Amino acid sequence: MGTPAHFPLILILILSSVSAQTLIQMLPHRPQRTGDGDLFCDSWRLSVETNNAGPWMTIPAECVAFVEEYVNGDRYASDSAVVAGDSLAFARTARIAGDGRDVWVFDIDETLLSNVPYYAVNGYGSSYQIALRISGIVWLVVSEVFNDTSFDEWVLKARAPALSASLQLYEELQGLGFQMILLTGRAEAQRNATEENLLFSGYHSWKRLILREASDIGKTAVVYKSERRAELEAQGYRIHGSSGDQWSDLLGSPMATRSFKLPNPLYHIP
Repeated sequence: MGTPAHFPLILILILSSVSAQTLIQMLPHRPQRTGDGDLFCDSWRLSVETNNAGPWMTIPAECVAFVEEYVNGDRYASDSAVVAGDSLAFARTARIAGDGRDVWVFDIDETLLSNVPYYAVNGYGSSYQIALRISGIVWLVVSEVFNDTSFDEWVLKARAPALSASLQLYEELQGLGFQMILLTGRAEAQRNATEENLLFSGYHSWKRLILREASDIGKTAVVYKSERRAELEAQGYRIHGSSGDQWSDLLGSPMATRSFKLPNPLYHIP
């Protein structure tokens, strides 16, 4: 018996339906929970760290507790220590000229200093959520809750603790002969509070502390930090390594010889 003329159309519709269902299952906010933990949230964190997730605004609602446990637990400390260990292993292979021009560039927030105490009282990026039901599926939409004013107030307190692995790396690099360049997205108006916090947390003897000036307002982190690295190279500095919790801390031209990404599932800076 011959194939009906409309059979290809039926097949296409069936395949489209299957594909749509498969895609829905793959979309964010569809956690797969097992007795071993929240696999979706762990995979979401991996996607964030590898930059596969691209720009994102807030932690998925179902992963807030996961992130809270992560940043306050042993895994965050362990992941940070592994990054520091890899950084130090590379640093030991660098040739240091001894002329004060061999530098390592560090970001500050979530790289040298931890703002987890701030986020702990600000919902880890999720203060409320809206539930929507579409085709029988409940989707959770998390609000954008970052507040510049409250964060600036936290910065002025100058009491963010050091990330212990980063503090140890910082001291080891100084012992190897590197000069420390601190390149942060904080504003120039926050210089005094930032210096006070760094000293309070155990950091010392940095070569330069570079903050955003009025002319940097409106620039993306990639553009701003790339321009500052270019200025350093133009002044004769050799940037062997760079450490940051955001890809935007590290990308752009010129780059360090090696760049090292620290974990941060709390927020994304483009």
